[in-house]
Amino acid sequence: MSRRVLGAASGLLALAVALAGCGSDHPRKASSSTVTGTVTVLAASSLTETFTQLGKDFEAAHHGVTVKFSFGASSTLAQQVAAGAPADVFAAASTATMRQATGAKHPAVFARNQLVIAVPKGNPENIHALADLSRPGLKLALCAEQVPCGAAAKEALAAGHVTVHPATLEQDVKATLTKLTLGEVDAALVYRTDAKAAGTRVAAVEFPESASAVNDYPIAVLADAPNPAGARAFVASVRSPHGREVLARAGFQSP
Repeated sequence: MSRRVLGAASGLLALAVALAGCGSDHPRKASSSTVTGTVTVLAASSLTETFTQLGKDFEAAHHGVTVKFSFGASSTLAQQVAAGAPADVFAAASTATMRQATGAKHPAVFARNQLVIAVPKGNPENIHALADLSRPGLKLALCAEQVPCGAAAKEALAAGHVTVHPATLEQDVKATLTKLTLGEVDAALVYRTDAKAAGTRVAAVEFPESASAVNDYPIAVLADAPNPAGARAFVASVRSPHGREVLARAGFQSP
């Protein structure tokens, strides 16, 4: 074979390698072309901060895609899913609640959460143990039993053989914590992640009985999702290394 032919062949080979390399430099852009439109996500209120961040990251990675969230009590959202709410993804704060959401396909646990005793900065009532919540006159906020944070509180109190008389029962963990930050109660049983998200306004008191009431958080694509490709991509992003990193920074535990 002549030097001219060999040179031409080498040039074609170099061009092919270069083109292949260009394609591999932008995997995110290539994958984003399959995701379009709006992805509607129903998520437990305790996921508000982390999912809002993950939603922004998802939109940045998929040009033109919009992520819309509806945050609330998992039990309420599960009822909406069972009633056929037009959503793509459901993320709950307990596996029991996810089971109520008929139409959720192959749920997978992506995080865990644990209770703490939230108290005002400085801990003016000197609360250091679960038993302290039974003191006469102490005002305590709990989640209602039908929502995951309330069910977890019930389990933790039973594990510690502690009887309390809550001043209020709220419909989700954010409302429970708000009672504390507004100064309406002396303490609240909330998730570790929500106490952390409240910043310096709140101090978190850890207690060993919370280990008996760790909540698994499952996520699932909904069977009648209007945007199934977007739903699958969002679930994958939550379960990705980046998603796990965002969740860990917020105080969630790995499953």
